[in-house]
Amino acid sequence: MMSAEPRTSPFHMDSPGLRLLRQTFRSRSAQLGSLLLLILILACAAAPLLSNKDPNEMDPSNTLQPPSLKYPMGTDGIGRDAFARFLYGGQLSLRVGLVAMAIGAVFGILLGLVSGYFGGWLDMFISWLTDILLAFPDILLALAILAILGPGIINAMVAVGIAFIPSFMRLTRSSVLAIREMSYIEATRALGGSHLQILWTHILPNAMRTLLVLVTLGIGSSILAGAALSFLGLGAQPPTPEWGAMLNAGQKFVRQAWWLTVFPGLGIFLTILAINLVGDAISDAVAGTVVMPGKR
Repeated sequence: MMSAEPRTSPFHMDSPGLRLLRQTFRSRSAQLGSLLLLILILACAAAPLLSNKDPNEMDPSNTLQPPSLKYPMGTDGIGRDAFARFLYGGQLSLRVGLVAMAIGAVFGILLGLVSGYFGGWLDMFISWLTDILLAFPDILLALAILAILGPGIINAMVAVGIAFIPSFMRLTRSSVLAIREMSYIEATRALGGSHLQILWTHILPNAMRTLLVLVTLGIGSSILAGAALSFLGLGAQPPTPEWGAMLNAGQKFVRQAWWLTVFPGLGIFLTILAINLVGDAISDAVAGTVVMPGKR
């Protein structure tokens, strides 16, 4: 009679999760990316402390003021403080990336688990639907969805999230197809393990090590896609501050007020750079970490 192997707590010093975390943050790029991302997140979160100005308050007497001590990032065409709008816009841009990626990850992983594990006609139908969605570039698919839902920041989050579902579904399905043939999965079935137990306890934790890379890098892609939709006027609507919308509003003043496009563009660039640095380090750590089958 086979004895059940004791589970390793995810907080145990030798758990795969902590080993992966230690391996990731040995990388200089992960340390630099994490520090940069932490600074941006804290700055945006502390917007009321760093700026006492209302991001939507207009002051026609101070239009297009260059960066100064009073206005660190200048003012826009109707006298609004660009620094306050940058901080509050960063909150919204980061939220778009996180929410959209959560939508894409949750539904894509669930579809991939079901498709890869059960197979048959269900796998064929989900794969066929995924192939159709993958025929469209992510941003084009998001635009098509917004054409149905209408413009707005909530609809933009949903559209970007749906556009990322096929990528998560495909990667999850390929991982599940490999893991479900492992001997420890067969042993769990022979011991009476339910489908839900096998999926949740054995398959998903092992697949997540690969999916974690896609989640990390996908947040940056979601922020960029959300900013692009706002730039096109389909995401955040005026006067809501958002980095993509700020780029759109500043393009008409690009020759006389460079700060209106440089600072929000720099915010998008630095955020995505920081996320990609961490994502690359996670990818290297996943490739270099040996994981025992069936252990969490």
